[in-house]
Amino acid sequence: MTKTVVLYPGLGAGHLTPMLQLAKLFLQHGVAVTVALVEPPVKTPDFSATVARAAASNPSISFHVLPPPPQPPSTAGSSADDTPRHPALQMFDHLGAMNAPLRDFLRSLPTSADALVIDMFCADALDVAAELNLPVYFFYASGAGDLAVFLNIPSVRANMTMSLQEFRGSVLSLPGAPPFKASDLPEELLKDSEAGKAVLRRMFQRMPESNGILINSFELLEPRAARALRDGLCVPDRATPPVYCVGPLVSGGGEKGHECLRWLDAQPDRSVVFLTFGSLGTFPKKQLEEIAVGLERSGQRFLWVVRSPRGSGQNLNEPLPEPDLDALLPDGFLERTKGRGLVLKSWAPQVDVLRHSATGAFVTHCGWNSTLEGIVAGLPLLCWPLYAEQRMNKVFIVEEMKLGVEMRGYDEEVVTAEEVETKLRWVMESEDGRALRERVLVVKDRAAEALKEGGSSYAAFVEFLEDLETVNRP
Repeated sequence: MTKTVVLYPGLGAGHLTPMLQLAKLFLQHGVAVTVALVEPPVKTPDFSATVARAAASNPSISFHVLPPPPQPPSTAGSSADDTPRHPALQMFDHLGAMNAPLRDFLRSLPTSADALVIDMFCADALDVAAELNLPVYFFYASGAGDLAVFLNIPSVRANMTMSLQEFRGSVLSLPGAPPFKASDLPEELLKDSEAGKAVLRRMFQRMPESNGILINSFELLEPRAARALRDGLCVPDRATPPVYCVGPLVSGGGEKGHECLRWLDAQPDRSVVFLTFGSLGTFPKKQLEEIAVGLERSGQRFLWVVRSPRGSGQNLNEPLPEPDLDALLPDGFLERTKGRGLVLKSWAPQVDVLRHSATGAFVTHCGWNSTLEGIVAGLPLLCWPLYAEQRMNKVFIVEEMKLGVEMRGYDEEVVTAEEVETKLRWVMESEDGRALRERVLVVKDRAAEALKEGGSSYAAFVEFLEDLETVNRP
């Protein structure tokens, strides 16, 4: 009988996209897949459109949008003093309230699922799986290095006499990671805020309760972290469940006819620097101006995605208006760089741009999806982390993988035009930049090999399926 798994992604395209790639991996191994989706608490037309596109592009996968809970959590929008709750707390509240609809859906399936695979933010669903006696696995959509560090943090905090905030200027040495500054941890963990405590309590402290953890990475990219996780070094006081590095799982792209792809067709091979900062990455006008000046002075060809600055206190889920490039960028910039550069408003077909033969380097916010997409495309990474785990990703990219360099000033008020100019010239023109590009091309080949039959990620996924068979055996 065909096995069936239910995949339960978190909120946002950044979590759905890799989960869909995981779904395709299950299908390749003959496992049927149903994806249970949660509509965001702030309803947007984007959600329905995203689900429709996913269903149309993946006809072999079943999609089910869970109904909202009977009563939304009273804490979803604000606290008792009307202070807006942190987006992470709102997300945990919303996903926690979805346990009842998820349980009802799993019970309604004509054939019982063989496993539930949950997003890293959906740890509350562990309670549903336990109630239904259903094997449950996490899909960690970021890197093995991040996971090694974050699983360590509860133990680190418990053994510290000072707060992480007081420790931020010091260096941490943890299993699975190179030495790094405490200030590279996510800000909410440093501040020991309610949101940070919730992330630790409702995600990383609960992960060891699962039957295993699938990681969107591959062994040769993060050998130290993968080894530390497997050896149980990252959860000192408990057993670590099996970990399986099954990546890189990235989108195949497939956009056709976008103006930027036609523009790239006219550029020399490996000559264009691509700058984009994720779906939530925005900059104030001052920073946009510094980037523009640096691009102009560098003399490099560039493709740059510009988004409108986010207003003070604006909800992350609120759509941004279309950027007014003439108002945001220096006078005459667009005209002076015409032909050598192209500025896009809000969005670009990222995977297709990265894989285009004209693209030669990638300025990135170090989100893990973008990081893997850049590596799979064989591009050096100019690292400009903005929020969440991106600073930790920067540490691993620069110090451990040696596939990128840091854009200095990312953690200060502004990255200067001089830094933008210097780093772009370095990566595109210098001998050290050439050596970096060659290293990335080697890892690109290793990424492809990992996914082939006999490769490390292929073998890890087969091992996972065999372990699942054992767990399900009476």
